Order: sequence, then C-alpha cells, then structure tokens
Amino acid sequence: MNNKNISNAQLAANRANAKHSTGPLSAAARMLVSFNAVKTGLTGCTVLLPQEDGNLYRAHVAAYEKEFQPVGIQERELVQSLADIRWRLNRIPGLEAALDTHARSLIIDRFENTPAPAREFFIMVEVFSTNEKKLHNIHLHEARLARRREKELAELRALQLERKAKEAAAKEEASKSAAAPPPQTQVKTATSAQNGFEFTNPPAVPENPPAPAVETPEVAIKTAA
Repeated sequence: MNNKNISNAQLAANRANAKHSTGPLSAAARMLVSFNAVKTGLTGCTVLLPQEDGNLYRAHVAAYEKEFQPVGIQERELVQSLADIRWRLNRIPGLEAALDTHARSLIIDRFENTPAPAREFFIMVEVFSTNEKKLHNIHLHEARLARRREKELAELRALQLERKAKEAAAKEEASKSAAAPPPQTQVKTATSAQNGFEFTNPPAVPENPPAPAVETPEVAIKTAA
C-alpha cells in the first residue's frame, strides 16, 4: 500500500504500533520466543541443542552403552540411536513447560482485573488456544519417536540374541574338539629279515607243525648206496 493513501493519523498509529513489536529483549524471553517456530530438536540431525549440557549428554550415552554392551557396528549404531531418541523424548516436558510460560507472559495482562477464581481459568484457556497447534506438533513427534524406539529396541535385542547363540554354539564345538581323544596311529611291525616285506601283523605260526620225516630202511639203504 502506498503511504500517500494513508492519513497522517493512521501513519502515526502504525509507527506507534511498530515500537511495541520489537520482540523480547532479555535472553530468556528470546529463548522462549524461539519456540514459536517449533524449533524443538525433535527432528533433524542435531540431537544436542546449544543450550543443553554436553557432559550430561555424553554421560547419558555412556549409560546406554554400559547397559546394552554393544558388539559390532550394527549394535553400536542402534544403541547410539536409542540413546538419542530417549534424549529427545526427555526434552518434551521442558518444551511443554516453556510454551506454557511463554504464552502466559503474553496474555497475563489481559486478565489483570478479572477476579481470581476466574482469572486462572481464562488464562488456561488462552494458553491452550495459543499453544494448541504447537503442542499437537510436539505430540506427533513424540509418538513417532516412541514407535521408532520400540522398533530399534526389538532389532537390537534380536541381533544380540543371534550373536550370543552363535557364540554359545562355537564355544560348545570348541569344547567338544578339546575333549575328543587323539586319532590312533597305525603301528608297523618289524621288517622280516628273510624277505624284506613289512607285515601289519606277524606271520601266523601253525598250531600243529608237521612231524619230522622218519627214514625207513629202504630210504636208508638208498642213501648209503
């Protein structure tokens, strides 16, 4: 709209209104106003927000690793993801409280002259009306995160059960191999001095060796001749 079509009174009113629209000045108020865009950290790659304690986050992740004791890349990634999801979920109550405080700070002056019993009720209605869309958005993210957490927790447990079953089977197989007797080796018998052949078993000895030949008189006479 062209300012030439605005009366001097309207222009002065617009300028006066602009002075009241500069936004919050304190750091705490600006942080609360930042929730107007629902910058909650419940989505995206950034898990740790600038105002959050990095040491607490690292201790939180370490507690998950201690409990689940992951082995291998897949298990470690799932444990990290589970820790991040819980970190995001734990943030939601603080977000709800911040939204409530921010909305109250904007409307509290409207009910300054309202009697006490009704004032809190009117404030609650206005706060809910102001935050309804944002709270709905937060609760959608909360439900999505909870479903993802259950899915990844089931996947992690299945991986660990499979790994432990394989480890137990390998341990049992190793135990069986260690307890088995060594393979028997074939013992060779002494080499026959007569013909140079090797026998697996010694030559059999006849049970009844033939009696020595007895010379008859006829044989003796032939021999003497």
